[in-house]
Order: sequence, then C-alpha cells, then structure tokens
Amino acid sequence: MSTLPIPNPWPDSERDLEFPQREAAFFYGLFLRGYSIEQLRRDIEVPAEILAKWHREAEREPAQRPVFERIVDYRRRVLAIFETLVGSDAQPQRLQ
Repeated sequence: MSTLPIPNPWPDSERDLEFPQREAAFFYGLFLRGYSIEQLRRDIEVPAEILAKWHREAEREPAQRPVFERIVDYRRRVLAIFETLVGSDAQPQRLQ
C-alpha cells in the first residue's frame, strides 16, 4: 500500500484532544482495509525525534510543556484504544 493519510500530531484546537476514540477508530478502519498494523502503530505514536524536539522547545518555553504533555498523553490513549480494538478483532467470535 502506498501512502497513509496520517493525522497531524499537533491538534488544531484543544477540542481535538477530547475524543481519542474517534482517531483510534480511524486507524482501526485503516487496519480493516489491510494497512500494516506495525505501520499504523508507528503513525499513532509520537516519534522519538519529535519528542526530543518538543523537550528542547519546552526547555526554551516552559509554558509549552503542558501542551506537549497533553498531546503525548492523547497519542498514547489513541494507541491503547487502537490496540484494544485490534485485540478484540483477533478474538474468535463465538456463535450463541
């Protein structure tokens, strides 16, 4: 598969950080369409080089630290929800 539509890790507004379920569902939909689970995990996580950059920026501008922490926490929640969805998909369905 070629390019993934990757959501911007930087939110447009505070409201964008309120619904990690929506973004997790977006990635789960990509998973169901055949995208690699490992690639999706990488796309959800904040890469180490971005974390390092944000850390340096937070040292220069301490007021930004809570914003960066909130974004990282949000991305971790998206990943946890995504993992739950993928895990539940892997469970065999029992017919009643």
